[in-house]
Amino acid sequence: MDAGPVSPRFSSDRFPRSSRYHPEWVAAGVSGGANALWLTEWLTEAIALKPGMRVLDLGCGKASSSIFLRREFDVQVWAADLWFAAEANAQRVVDAGIDGVFAVHAEARSLPFERGFFDTILSIDSFMYYGTDDLYLNYLARFLKPGGIVGIAQTGLMHEIEGDVPEHLRAWWEPSLCCLHSAAWWRRHWERTGIVSVDTADELTDGWRFWLDWQREIAPDNGVEIAAVEADQGRTLGYVRAVGRLRDDTRLDEPIVSIPAEYTKQPLLRD
Repeated sequence: MDAGPVSPRFSSDRFPRSSRYHPEWVAAGVSGGANALWLTEWLTEAIALKPGMRVLDLGCGKASSSIFLRREFDVQVWAADLWFAAEANAQRVVDAGIDGVFAVHAEARSLPFERGFFDTILSIDSFMYYGTDDLYLNYLARFLKPGGIVGIAQTGLMHEIEGDVPEHLRAWWEPSLCCLHSAAWWRRHWERTGIVSVDTADELTDGWRFWLDWQREIAPDNGVEIAAVEADQGRTLGYVRAVGRLRDDTRLDEPIVSIPAEYTKQPLLRD
């Protein structure tokens, strides 16, 4: 039976790879405020992925980005997420008719992988929730091979907000949004560690328009956010990405997991 023409939803000349995926499948994979396929496609334009590479998709949500990476680049993908069950993501992989994607339930600060296991670590619209920690890159980098790549693409700012939040954003803004930063901020945040050399740190051209298109499709009742993005017109809000390469001279600090100590009783007060 002919199912009729496929809806043009989520189809964009800017993202030809993503546009091949069925809109109902894309909509079913919603796990955040951005189109994971669009951001993944944009991020991979700045990274040379080769067949057989081991890739960690950190904070993968419902694993649509992981499935995309496997199908488009023939890499092996570990789809790690805390909020969404690994069993459900594994079923999505099976239903997609592919192998080579391994669903893992994991917290970003307690990853169950061996040192130097991955060629590349990617994060789509989730790194801002944990990666702003000054010490996090030192932790994450230990899972990369020498010369490995870490890349992020996510909701962000076109420039840092100094002082009060702009008036046109205040109805939407909430305290948790302080995790949003500009591409320039991410460059400084990573470079000051000396752990990676930052190859790319930029903004998606007309990213606010893609943000708006996405919200209108998947959350048309989200009037407050839609109104904020419409009013902003890309002055403050958009999508940012950053790509860093592990430096050859990097020496990572080993994590302190415990401090052994012996207790010796001492006098409490001076005589």
